[in-house]
Amino acid sequence: MPRHSQKKLTTSSSLAQWSKDTELIGLEFELICEKDAYLYPQYTIGLHAWFLDQVRSLDAELSAYLHDGESEKPFTISALDGEIISSGRQIQLSAKTTYRWYVTALSSRVQKWMLEWMENLPSVVDLRSGTLKINSCHIIHPPTTYGQLLNSEHSNTVTLKFLSPTSFRRKGHHFPLPVPVNIFHSYLRRWNDFSGIIIDQDAFLAWVDDCVLINRCQITTAKVLAGKKGAVTAFTGAIEFSLTKEGSKQAEFQQLFYALGKLAPYCGTGHKTTFGLGQTRLGWSSQVLPDVPDVESVLAKRIEDLAEIFKEKRKRTGGDRADEIATKWATILARREMGESLQVVAQDLGMPYETVKTYVKLARRALKQED
Repeated sequence: MPRHSQKKLTTSSSLAQWSKDTELIGLEFELICEKDAYLYPQYTIGLHAWFLDQVRSLDAELSAYLHDGESEKPFTISALDGEIISSGRQIQLSAKTTYRWYVTALSSRVQKWMLEWMENLPSVVDLRSGTLKINSCHIIHPPTTYGQLLNSEHSNTVTLKFLSPTSFRRKGHHFPLPVPVNIFHSYLRRWNDFSGIIIDQDAFLAWVDDCVLINRCQITTAKVLAGKKGAVTAFTGAIEFSLTKEGSKQAEFQQLFYALGKLAPYCGTGHKTTFGLGQTRLGWSSQVLPDVPDVESVLAKRIEDLAEIFKEKRKRTGGDRADEIATKWATILARREMGESLQVVAQDLGMPYETVKTYVKLARRALKQED
């Protein structure tokens, strides 16, 4: 993601202005890589694991909920924002370089943990293959509540920029387009889970489909890695929405439309927002975003190609379970081909080593049969 100038608050003044009644907040960490570090392309899995370990150190019950909960996740994390270059089969973080990392809380429970965490932050972020010193931490998205978003002033448009690759799931496939229904469905799911102000989803999305206009849109798409489950086709760019005259007559939905737009920087857009995808900000930008590092694109494409082969092989078993296993086979084999040890892959994917070892054998056997 590109760097963006934002008004920052120092850690101490941030805490002074951070009420315990807060439900939503976003933090920006400035991290310094003190010496060159070489990470595997799916390093956001490590950031995700490190963050949950931080939660566990203060609140094991909350950590278990964040890890295992079936509902929407009440937090987001970004990938590292700064100079990242391909280096063989890895990506390189450069010595003495500052990287920015963004973390948000979407619920009262998570922000209360975050407030306690801020009082005694660790000195480094440890990603196993590299360590980054925490130089400072600031508030980037001000503390607020869902009720305050709902009742805040607004302009006549909702303008969003997608700083990291963003994608949706539609009919079992990735859908890399900022269609209004998909965008606002993404935000409404989080709203209904965490705000305590429940909105009829079907009625609101029908209104969005009828009444939300796209004024302008500028996006590009790319194949990228997405957490523990392979690769996705995703978009970056910007979009501006407005309402039809009929839409403006429905006061309740109009009010929610603008509130959800303001929720976007906190909750992100689409899926895999806890692994760096879907980072969203308010406003328009025509800035060309940095390309995905070459090694990440290569790995993402290899995972996608292998997944298609394995899904075809497993077609007779059918169902989501078969597709999920095919994707795991593809992810494990592709990462092994890139030189990662199976022990590291097993840790990243949260799978037993023996299972990963078996999967890579089955994947190789399936490829031989394909040849």
